[in-house]
Amino acid sequence: MTALAIETAADGGAVGGTGFAITANGSYAARLVRDAGGTAAWFPERWTLDGPEPYAVPLPGNQPEEPDAGVLPMADGRVLIHRRVADRHAFALLYPTGPATGELPLGAVDAGPDELTLLPPSPDGSCAYALAVGPDSTALWLVAGGAFGPELVTRLKGRCSGGAWLDRTGRMLALDRELDGRTKAVAVDLERGGEVTELLQITDDSNDRLLLADADSGLLLIRSDAPGHDRLGWGVLGSALPVRFPECLRLADAAVTPFAIQPGQVLVPESCAVALRIDAAGGSWIGIWRPAGRHLHQLAAPQGWLAGAGLWTPEGVLRLPFATPASPCALLDVPAPPDPAPAPPAPPPEPAPPAAAKPVPLGQAPLTGRRQVSGDR
Repeated sequence: MTALAIETAADGGAVGGTGFAITANGSYAARLVRDAGGTAAWFPERWTLDGPEPYAVPLPGNQPEEPDAGVLPMADGRVLIHRRVADRHAFALLYPTGPATGELPLGAVDAGPDELTLLPPSPDGSCAYALAVGPDSTALWLVAGGAFGPELVTRLKGRCSGGAWLDRTGRMLALDRELDGRTKAVAVDLERGGEVTELLQITDDSNDRLLLADADSGLLLIRSDAPGHDRLGWGVLGSALPVRFPECLRLADAAVTPFAIQPGQVLVPESCAVALRIDAAGGSWIGIWRPAGRHLHQLAAPQGWLAGAGLWTPEGVLRLPFATPASPCALLDVPAPPDPAPAPPAPPPEPAPPAAAKPVPLGQAPLTGRRQVSGDR
């Protein structure tokens, strides 16, 4: 299953929360919720998703949490919490111990005034990473899973954001890096001391961001202004074909953001179902799309959907978490609709003179050849 941490507010009424994140294997999720009993106190909540029915376990500490605390589920069922205390960022693992909550302190990062945010759950489920973004550089920290508390992995030139895992081992991490007035996706090799390689280079002057990646098929969901304005596109890791920007993903007066890719589609990235969040003045709903089909299916979201969160099964079922007063922990399973007339894969483009606004192939993929970017670490 493929899912990412989504830092968006939930539409759950009295049981609402923020920061819903799902482990890479789909077993657990976590969010910060507010007590519906009248105290209005914030506390972490863990969801178990791999059983017959989902269920939630509250993990309140000795004192209420701040509403901007970050939470991240781990593969063993514990929940990482990130608390800010002045300029220090403290981390701990929470776990249920009967009627109480156990807490294992992991240490703190002194990031000064730098902004620090948790990255999406690692594929191995045992490590957690965070970015501390400063004015001109970004520090990548291992905040859980290290031998002696938080460890600095590398320091990168520029301001980094985003975060998508490119493999199943937790070795290759993609980040969007703003440097010299342009934002480009780069890959960071965590086993080579944070070595950085170019990942997206559609044109020299374009801003190319990686939104989602699937390790099985290599499918990449990209946002770029290479066509002249921001467009949602797709490519394949290591492919020589250009990034494509489907017209069906352009909606008038609505923002379209991918949040989950169907896993298990090895060697057939065009067949992967992609779930998208569609936001407009009238609310949020679901889009389902496949690169091969070139058709966007639009579906109503369940009441109380934790907007922007969900995961696919390899069989093509989209699981959407939602919370209402009547169902405070629930999943809605939505089978991916078939495309009425799937289009064949696009043939390789004919050679043509380069043009400034025309997308060109993806840059050298970091898993097939390394071209290190100088000036990092």
